[in-house]
Amino acid sequence: MTRVLFVCHGNICRSTMAQSVMTYLVKEKHIEDKFYINSAATSREEIGNPPHYGTVEKLRTEKIPVVPHRAVQMTADDYVQYDYLIGMDSANIRNMQRIAGGDPDGKIKTLLSFAGRVGEIADPWYTGNFDETFEDVMEGCNALLTYILRKLF
Repeated sequence: MTRVLFVCHGNICRSTMAQSVMTYLVKEKHIEDKFYINSAATSREEIGNPPHYGTVEKLRTEKIPVVPHRAVQMTADDYVQYDYLIGMDSANIRNMQRIAGGDPDGKIKTLLSFAGRVGEIADPWYTGNFDETFEDVMEGCNALLTYILRKLF
């Protein structure tokens, strides 16, 4: 089973959106039994809170079910438990490496790196642009899934 953890600052916007999108994509391909997908935060600011209403509304508009989730913080143990730890921006990556105590196995990557992009997924908490965030998350999740499936098959 391939284990994927999506990570952003608060775990209510981008990472929960990515968790829901990736869950949807693997269910569409009928391969959900091959994946465990979750999300977490690098901060403690939103712990226990549900996904942001903007994320929920955007996913509903796109007809993608929102995965039931409450914000949690990433732990050092997550590095051992997951195959892929996917951050949304460079600040997330730095904080993930700090929490994990480094990245000796090369598991920590940005989502858009799988799409061949250097860019970061903008935080809609600040931008208010959930459409742009969704487009980047969808592109990144599709590319990540393609990458994983090539390695599996």
